[in-house]
Amino acid sequence: MDSAQFFAASRLVIVAGKGGVGKTTVSAALARAASLEGLSTLIVEVEGKSGLSAMYHHDAFAYDEVTLSEPADGRGEIRARTLTPDDALLDYLQGAGMSRISKRLVSSGALDMVSTAVPGIRDILVLGKVKSLERSDVADLIVLDAPAAGHAITFLQSASGLADAVRLGPINSQARDVLDLLGDPSRCQVILVTLPEETPVNELVDTAFQLEDRVGVSLGPVVVNGVYPELPGLDADPTAVAERDGISLRPGEAQSLSLAAEFRRERIALQTGQTERLGTALPLPQIHLPYVFEAEIGPPQLDLLAESLLREVRALDPAALGRPEATR
Repeated sequence: MDSAQFFAASRLVIVAGKGGVGKTTVSAALARAASLEGLSTLIVEVEGKSGLSAMYHHDAFAYDEVTLSEPADGRGEIRARTLTPDDALLDYLQGAGMSRISKRLVSSGALDMVSTAVPGIRDILVLGKVKSLERSDVADLIVLDAPAAGHAITFLQSASGLADAVRLGPINSQARDVLDLLGDPSRCQVILVTLPEETPVNELVDTAFQLEDRVGVSLGPVVVNGVYPELPGLDADPTAVAERDGISLRPGEAQSLSLAAEFRRERIALQTGQTERLGTALPLPQIHLPYVFEAEIGPPQLDLLAESLLREVRALDPAALGRPEATR
């Protein structure tokens, strides 16, 4: 598949997954991959303190946009910002000429009272701003680092709940606009992230059903993160190989090498079984990203992941990027 075609499929990509599967890392790598293809990208963070800014060696994001990577050598610009309900409300009211009222609402805690009385109002404020960004063509691609899986469902479902609960007025209009965005595959798609392990795979499949049934979003390829690459020679006898190559092993090294090879074989067998099970339960294309063995993720590691992502995208079958029926 042509990578330009992949990134042109939707202007907004929402990255979601269970906590701990590398959702934020995938969001950062996705932006990096788009940049390598010459596209301008805006990363939107909605919960804050995700660690995404540290991956780019930058201070914590704020409501105002910051530039993470300047366009150069064919790479597109990468920018980022954090969206919070309070800031989104301030922005909305200031745009409507009600700056004084907006500041009083936030300083008085009125938004907390409203959010308690009207569930979903905080989420719709953020999603409304995301919708505004998508409409205004602020970047070739917007990558939204969504809340963890459980909250992601309620976060994305807030628009339909408010549209049903509030029949008239600006809240209803905002909710309807957000629903139009989420339901249009040419504008928005969700990319789910998992690890090749039983529990994350189970939760991803459940999340996928709920997102399609209750939110109606289009699902893109599934990203399987932290995949161990296959290594040749794992079945070889360390002692025999050392003797063949004229290498002297210290006491205990042969046993340690054998145990390490056994662990790697078991890990590969586990991830193979889980990715096959995922493919059966949720027949969507899969993008496999390698396990990063460094303790911290920085620009070099993001480049490695971005290049791996692009290779996986180019290997996808365009005909498989529809929305096949999953097996419950």
